[in-house]
Amino acid sequence: MKFTEKLIRIFKDRELRKKILFVLGLLIIFRIAAHIPIPGVDLVALKNFFADNEILGLLNIFSGGGLSNFSIVALGIGPYITASIIFQLLAMIVPRLEEIMKEGESGQKRINQYTRLLTVPLAVLQGYSMIKLLQQSSRSIIPDFSSTNYIITIIILTAGTIFLMWLGELISEKKIGNGISLIIFAGIVSGMPSAIQRTLATFQIQQIFSLAIFLAIAVATVAGVVYITEAQRNIPVSYAKRVRGTRMYGGFDSHLPLKVNQAGMIPIIFAVSLIMLPNLMAQLAMRANSHIIVAIAEFVNSAFQNQIFYGVLYFLLVVGFTYFYTAVIFHPQQIADNLQKQGGFVPGMRPGRQTAEYLGGVSNRIMLAGSLSLGIIAVLPLIVGPLTGVSSMVVSGASLLIVVSVVIETVKQIESQLEMRNYDEF
Repeated sequence: MKFTEKLIRIFKDRELRKKILFVLGLLIIFRIAAHIPIPGVDLVALKNFFADNEILGLLNIFSGGGLSNFSIVALGIGPYITASIIFQLLAMIVPRLEEIMKEGESGQKRINQYTRLLTVPLAVLQGYSMIKLLQQSSRSIIPDFSSTNYIITIIILTAGTIFLMWLGELISEKKIGNGISLIIFAGIVSGMPSAIQRTLATFQIQQIFSLAIFLAIAVATVAGVVYITEAQRNIPVSYAKRVRGTRMYGGFDSHLPLKVNQAGMIPIIFAVSLIMLPNLMAQLAMRANSHIIVAIAEFVNSAFQNQIFYGVLYFLLVVGFTYFYTAVIFHPQQIADNLQKQGGFVPGMRPGRQTAEYLGGVSNRIMLAGSLSLGIIAVLPLIVGPLTGVSSMVVSGASLLIVVSVVIETVKQIESQLEMRNYDEF
């Protein structure tokens, strides 16, 4: 089906059209909220502060630009993502949480509720830390607050995070993409015009070769993301014949698709969330009374300013989170049990444990290629950016990866809804 035909079908379908317009409306509300600043902040000094700090600039992108405005949604959905990481880590070491996650949809709802509850104290902590960080900067971005101003500002920032979390859940309910991912997507896309504008403003004719290399790398990165996202290994599955009365059922061959990158863009989001934490804590500790703490903070800051250290750590976090998140969502034993219940088997493998071990082994092998590719794509801009002299490439690596992955995921969900309507009409 051609692209134009799909668009026509989407807008002819009243229910699907309403869902898409509803999602777009919520994203517009998010962008409006990102431009409502909290009073008492020097916005010019704030923008310059974020422009001079690469790590904070990346944090600003993931907050949808709301942090550089110190808006009511300045924290973005960072606290919610952090809470999700904490519970997924705990589920691997706390048996009770692991049992809850295995309860299916009801267990997932309980974990989601725990995640929402944990988001509140994390937002309070992150909001307070951000205020102190901006106050400790040498630019006088935020004046000294009274206790009342502290409380009001932290409540506003926490409410902004909860508001975005609610918007994300409303979007996810419409099954037009993942709500949290789309909010991050909207924030990244909204920052791209200004990044292009900054690049063109400082562009000189002798840089045309560097710009051409930059564009070629960007196109290659998009192609790589699409390839890794769509690549899969098909495991052959055969179904035994079953006789019921005078009729015979089953007896056909199929396949079980295992994606090379089953985790999607989640490892990038997790890695970015964690890699910013040490740098933020170090900047907060720079004005501590203890000389030891200040020395440690200076060491951490200098380490993260080293592009080699930053790139290697970023790469390892992406690879590690790819394995971690795949282990959370992919359960070979459960898949093997389901195949056995349905009368299916992998040729040459015994049903049950041997099939689970085989699926786990195949998943680990293809995941190695997927995780390394994802890590290389993530850090490639850090390598190419200084060579081309196009500084906006440094922050667009993770951004481009997330944007392409979210677009693919959203398009697939829309196409699946179109297919469901085809079956309903039939």
